[in-house]
Amino acid sequence: MANSYYAAAAQAASINWTAWLFGSLDAANFVSVDKPPISMMIMGLFGRLFGFSSWSMLLPHALAGIVTVALVYLVVRRWYGARAGLIAGIVMAMTPAAALMFRFNNPDSFLTLFLTASAYAFLRSFEGKRPVLWLSIAGLFTGLAFNTKMLQGLLLLPIMTIIYISFARSKFTTRMWHLSVAGIVTIVSTLW
Repeated sequence: MANSYYAAAAQAASINWTAWLFGSLDAANFVSVDKPPISMMIMGLFGRLFGFSSWSMLLPHALAGIVTVALVYLVVRRWYGARAGLIAGIVMAMTPAAALMFRFNNPDSFLTLFLTASAYAFLRSFEGKRPVLWLSIAGLFTGLAFNTKMLQGLLLLPIMTIIYISFARSKFTTRMWHLSVAGIVTIVSTLW
């Protein structure tokens, strides 16, 4: 059952919808876990779909690893070509910390997935086609990362803001407008 603490929360989420919503440690909703509920929600949904077991609990983490590797490939391929993207994807897949993280039921696998998706959307905003949309998607995934593992999910925000203000092609006022809209999306997806 990997980490039995999160396994108990995933089992409770697969049984009780209130436990699913609040990330409760037990189905009676006596106490919640020490993290926001997104990770337990995902594991609970897989437990409801496939019946709770170690397989159904760990499957979403393995899928998060596959999607993260694919996103790393797509990000690097978009800017540096297919060969560089393939190398980056292989490096991501072969990194020992990633191999451990994506086969365990700690929230770190979903945190990594959401932050990688946020970085992908952020980099797409520089291409000139609908930057507000891509920045808002980046903000949405940043909020999901926060609701997976709290402040660690917001580590990229200052960096992305400085980079966008410094290097986006549009006028300064337009850049600030883009960041304001994305900021609202980030706040809503963080504070729900």
